[in-house]
Amino acid sequence: MESLSNSIPRSQSAQPLTAEAARALETAPGRLNHLEPVGVVDIGSNSVRLVVYEGLTRSPTPLFNEKVLCGLGRLVASKGVLDEEAVVDALLALRRFNAMARQIGARQVHVLATAAVREASNGPAFVTRVEQVFGGPIRVLSGAEEAQLAAYGIVAGMHEPDGIAGDLGGGSFEVVRVVGNHIGEGETLPLGGLRLKDLAGRSMKRAERLVADAVDASAVLGEGSGRDFYAIGGTFRALARLHMSQSGYPLNVMHGYAIPAGEALEFARLVRRVKPASLSAIDVVNAARQELLPYGALVLEHVLRRAQPKRVVISALGLREGLLFTLLDAEGRAQDPLLAACADLSYLRSRSPRFSRELCFWTDAFMLSTGLEESAEERRLRHAACLLADIGWRAHPDYRGEQSLNIIAHANFTGIDHPGRAFLALTVYYRHAGLEDVQLSPRIRELATARMIDRARILGAALRVAYLLSGAMPGVIDKAKLAVEHRTVVLHLPGELANLAGGRVLGRLRQLAKLIGRRAEIVTV
Repeated sequence: MESLSNSIPRSQSAQPLTAEAARALETAPGRLNHLEPVGVVDIGSNSVRLVVYEGLTRSPTPLFNEKVLCGLGRLVASKGVLDEEAVVDALLALRRFNAMARQIGARQVHVLATAAVREASNGPAFVTRVEQVFGGPIRVLSGAEEAQLAAYGIVAGMHEPDGIAGDLGGGSFEVVRVVGNHIGEGETLPLGGLRLKDLAGRSMKRAERLVADAVDASAVLGEGSGRDFYAIGGTFRALARLHMSQSGYPLNVMHGYAIPAGEALEFARLVRRVKPASLSAIDVVNAARQELLPYGALVLEHVLRRAQPKRVVISALGLREGLLFTLLDAEGRAQDPLLAACADLSYLRSRSPRFSRELCFWTDAFMLSTGLEESAEERRLRHAACLLADIGWRAHPDYRGEQSLNIIAHANFTGIDHPGRAFLALTVYYRHAGLEDVQLSPRIRELATARMIDRARILGAALRVAYLLSGAMPGVIDKAKLAVEHRTVVLHLPGELANLAGGRVLGRLRQLAKLIGRRAEIVTV
């Protein structure tokens, strides 16, 4: 196949693309084109959403994401029916979703319905109409199934989770214990925001009694002491977004945002005590979500009181991603979601994905020779940084570090916390911009520990040696051993690579050696 630059017609006249040019454009690796898009429609009590993912992978990336707040469940608790006006809105949205999913190329579209549809007396009639829209059966989840899929969303998106997953929807609140890849028996509590608003008649005192009774009776929440509480759902995310904005948090990424339990409790009490309109930075929350904030805060307050977790950790993944996780085979489930996502980004943006993989092994040997202690998690993050080290090469040289930092800090990664994001971003920044960070905003460094910053500088310095030596081409560094030998950082270059030695390479080697208190030497054989 012709290269893209050669296949595009050079004439300035409006000529149609040749067949070869069209194929080249279609297969340009801005997407992982070997994957088939898959769609998930989630018909909830408050919102109806379509997400079309790039493919069924361990770290699925959304191609398209649209939500409509219909409020199907606003009358289910008091009258037992889906609101008719909401039904009209939902069906209109679902027709569009079906057309959009097919247009994008998703031959598989999984349609899920939750609490409102399963509880309403007119739910079966609504299901029939939805099945007519999609031309096939949809899946109405039981409470237990809803809890299970939400828990699998945590398994899919958090690295080695240990705590309680809590998915707060409009009609119900699912809680389930999660440890690693194991999930326990789930519970469904009647505490959705729309349900509370409906049953309580806007009385917070009445709503608090309903919440307290349900939460106190939960056996699952009683298992949360000292662990994490993984908060799932739009209302919890809205609360977190408000907290993030009020506290001036330096990283605007929702997934993995963690709040100490005591701080979360004080914030929840504040939100449920005052009118949403009076809260500072309330504009960051969708207006349609604002009236449900006090109910979400009330649920969170009682969960924290009952479960006694150490932190509240926000998850952007939930039921939809949990479903995709269950569709993977055993090999797919066993993959590390962070490393899978970094490998994909390396493929899409690096000069040589193979070289990025070589860096992982090359730095393995170097770190082992240094005698520096490295945990399994630190090694994992180091490998992720190696995979990402060249994604900014197309940027202007003066801005590669800054651009790479912003891409990595805000990337659609899962299986990583915010300090880990900071480590990856800082490492690649140092690799491009050098080891002085006076031009770097101090805010991103606030997220990382002193040890993480030190390791980011060491790894960044090693990468600077590797890239200058190899030009980012594979098959070079696997022949060039880098190791600490008798208090000297030695770069061994075999005869075939001897001409690659030079003053700049030695200068960068000395920078690396200085960071770990060693001398530097290049040895050619």
